[in-house]
Order: sequence, then structure tokens, then C-alpha cells
Amino acid sequence: MTPEESLLSCPLFPVFVLSTFLVCDSFIAHKAIVTSRLNSSLLRLTFFSVLLTISLASLHAAAAADRAISIPVQITHAQNFDPFSSPDGKRLVFISMISGKEQLFTMNVDGFNILQLTSDDADHEDPAWSQDGTKMAFVLTSKDRHSIAVMGADGGNVEVLTPPEQNTIHPNWSADSKRVIYCTNDDLQPPKKNSADINAVDLATKKITPLITGGINTYGSWSPDMKHIAFRKIIGDENSEVFIADGDGSNPRNLTKNPFFDGWPAWSPDGKKIAFASNRRGHGYQIFVMDADGANLRLVANTEGRGTAPRWSPDGKVIYFTNCVEKDYGVDCEILSARL
Repeated sequence: MTPEESLLSCPLFPVFVLSTFLVCDSFIAHKAIVTSRLNSSLLRLTFFSVLLTISLASLHAAAAADRAISIPVQITHAQNFDPFSSPDGKRLVFISMISGKEQLFTMNVDGFNILQLTSDDADHEDPAWSQDGTKMAFVLTSKDRHSIAVMGADGGNVEVLTPPEQNTIHPNWSADSKRVIYCTNDDLQPPKKNSADINAVDLATKKITPLITGGINTYGSWSPDMKHIAFRKIIGDENSEVFIADGDGSNPRNLTKNPFFDGWPAWSPDGKKIAFASNRRGHGYQIFVMDADGANLRLVANTEGRGTAPRWSPDGKVIYFTNCVEKDYGVDCEILSARL
């Protein structure tokens, strides 16, 4: 709808026009006393044009104010989720359901040039592109076992990093691409949550270092300078908060402090902001951004459904996320992008 159509459809528009015509009539009557050369029809048209110009300017100003909340763009259209950008910002790795299995694909950020990376009889979840662009970490799920694995960016040379006695999820990378941060599975007995720790594993030695322990801790990720860790901590049965700790896991503190469910934190490329998902409007989930200290909270994109797992583009100008909505055949999850 154009601004002109919006103006004409506004319920208050007839009131403004009537008021303007009343002013016009008074003004024309007064001018008729002074001179008979003025044409009343021309005056009416002139005043209507001025009113229309002022009203359109107001509409454009209101539209500009609304640009703080992005209109998200749907990129995919067939059960796809968990996008993660390549370091150069040109490609996304993501999950697509193929014959009942979660397989990994890459595509251009505009949704074109799709390439399938995995095709085995297993599920592949939580893909994350390494900062040097050469590898991808993901969760390899087979026979109820979740393991952290890595592979080349072309899908080759798959290697499992975590021991078989650990059930693990949510991998992410260190800035030097030498370690993977991950957490132990908090969904071993759903819907009840169990304790989950955040660890790091060294790719070269396979040495595992505990970082965040005690309670239910998931979605850990290092800041770009490696000085902090953002993560989700579940508190009680109905609350989840975004926490931050020092890079070694010490000194944890609550950033969101909100009674609703906050989670899925993701660092901006400059380390100054954290994106996360929350159901604080009372239904569904939306993507929010806040400063790294929890200040200056704002809604990123106005969506319906369950928007989760935000990921930044390398230039910090776009956030990719998964949005799931109920359909007549169940639930459909798709990849959306929101420009900041």
C-alpha cells in the first residue's frame, strides 16, 4: 500500500478533509470581499494539496521511525533451520530435512547455489563454521548418541571429537579455530531437564577442559576476543536467562534478569552486542539484541511463531535465524534474515 493509499484509508482522513474545507470556505468568503478575481475551486484544490503534502510527510516520518524493527526475509521454503554464516559472509551452512534425516547443506546468503554436504543415515545438528573457514563443527546423532564432530567445509574428513560416554550438543569455535566449545546434553529425559556442563575440546590433542559447571548450562560461545563466554542457564522450571562469564568460565553473572525464557545467545562480530531469543511477549519467540553488559535491549524483527538460534553475518549488519510456525501438516521451520 502506498502512503497515498494509507492516507485515504485512514479513519481520521475524512475529519481532516472536512476541517480543511471549513477553513477554506471561511478563507474564500473573506477573500471574496477583497477581490472577485480568485477562483474558489482553485483555492480548494490548493488547500487540499497542501494538506496532502503535510500528511504524506507525516506518514513518511512515521515509516522511518518504524525501521528500527526489521521486516525479516524468508530465505528457504522446505523444513530448513540453524543457519551459520561462513567467515567471508558469502555462504550459509544449514540443516534440511531429507527423508526424515537432518542433513547439512550450504547455500549463498540469498538462498541460491545449494550444495549438500552430508547424506548418511544419521542426523546432523547445530552446524558451526570455523573462523578460518576450513572446517565445520556439528552434532552427529546416531542410535541416541550425540557426539561433537568436525569435517572439512566441503563435507569431507569427518572426525568425532568427544568420547562415547559423553552425550553432547551445541558446538561453537574459538577465535583461532583450534578448540570447540560445547555442552553436555540437557535433554536426556525430556521434558525434564538434567544438569548440563559447558566444556571445550582441543582439536589436536582431544583434551577436554570443563568451563561452566553446576546447573543446566547450554549454548556456550566465546566472545571474539576470547575474554568472555555467553551461555544460557535454566533457572527453575519456567525460566531461562542469558549469562556471561569470563573466558575461563569464572565469574558468571545474569544479563537478562527476566521472568520469561531467554536463550540462544550469539556474539556480534565486534563483541559489543549479544543477540538472543525470548518469549517475553507472552507467546512464541522473537530475536532481540542487547549490549554485552545487558543494556539497550531492542527487538530485532517482528515475527510470529518460534524465532530462535540467531547468528550474525561477519559484518554485523544481518542476523540469520530459524523461525518455526504451525501449519496444517504440523510445524514448518524456515531460515529468515533480518537486516539491522
